[in-house]
Amino acid sequence: MDDELLIPDGLVAGVDEAGRGPLAGPVVAGAVILDPHNPIEGLQDSKRLSAARREALYEEIQEKALAWAVAHADVGEIDRINILQATMLAMQRAVDALQPAAEHALIDGNRCPTLACPAQAIVKGDSRVAAISAASIMAKVTRDREMLSLDLQYPGYGLAQHKGYPSKAHIAALESLGVTPIHRRSYAPVRRVIEKQAEMSQA
Repeated sequence: MDDELLIPDGLVAGVDEAGRGPLAGPVVAGAVILDPHNPIEGLQDSKRLSAARREALYEEIQEKALAWAVAHADVGEIDRINILQATMLAMQRAVDALQPAAEHALIDGNRCPTLACPAQAIVKGDSRVAAISAASIMAKVTRDREMLSLDLQYPGYGLAQHKGYPSKAHIAALESLGVTPIHRRSYAPVRRVIEKQAEMSQA
């Protein structure tokens, strides 16, 4: 991890999200306070890890961290307040759920949610700060598991494979099967399908 960053003393939470880009499902945030006396080897940006490695680290983080939490903003919230604000809301909920509470928060990216403690945004923090890496793993594993569950509820869309991201197969399924309650209607590809189907029904 990056030695140039000055990490505050005390209970420092790393915070990251998973699921800003998908057309379906919630955005999920993770918050983790690591235990400096119980280090976890191999923490890095969750996107650089295999699914099996993420799962193993997810379990290890639960066992070794001083505190961890995951929280969501659902599709209705994403459509109502936009994905940026929904991401901030999910992060806020995750940090608020930590026990013990964080004394400082390090946020992946260039914006901070409104928190009860001081916060600092760190660009590419998920590859620079161990606690943010841990938070990214918690968020991604939680969200991927949810998408596997939603795949059973909404078969035919391929959610287990693409996790809601706008793949060609996902767009094709939307056009043939229609939009479900878990699709983000404020996202252009979903909106286009809704408009197209409305035009066809009026023709």
